[in-house]
Amino acid sequence: MGNTSRSRGYNFEYTLVKRFNSLDRWYARRLGGSSTGFPDIVAVNNNERTLLTVEAKTGTSDNLYVPPDQIERCGKILDVFGLYEKKYAILAFKFMSKRRFRSKDDSGYMHRQIHEYFKVANGLFARRRMPTVKCRYDGRTFIIVNEVAKPIQLEDYAMPFQETMQKVVVPQRI
Repeated sequence: MGNTSRSRGYNFEYTLVKRFNSLDRWYARRLGGSSTGFPDIVAVNNNERTLLTVEAKTGTSDNLYVPPDQIERCGKILDVFGLYEKKYAILAFKFMSKRRFRSKDDSGYMHRQIHEYFKVANGLFARRRMPTVKCRYDGRTFIIVNEVAKPIQLEDYAMPFQETMQKVVVPQRI
């Protein structure tokens, strides 16, 4: 199970990097994430002086979590690059089309829509102690404080590749 989860995460990171690099003026690199002490992805647009650090999570459950140390890594990299005018720590969540379920009688997968959410985590850096962040399949976010989930409204971030995807017009038959 661990290798499947790791592979799924790598594929999501690889896809995000590929989406960034397909755009003019955006450059992204996968940094290796947890094992290196860096965020999963760093993306820049030097013309717009924009820096994004991305922590990517993917899975088949209804909840995905980002531990405090992974959010802190994003903030530390943002601090290093002071010349960028726009700097965002992004939590990227991808809920897979298969939802894993377990019951006392059965276990397996149910099919559902793929959902991707991109949330700005910058507001979390002012906290005295960094919380774990939980994102639900419906996009609602929570922070875990003393083992209790408290709702928090993390701002949605419109990734630059989402904008170009929305501009594609499919001709309709008349």
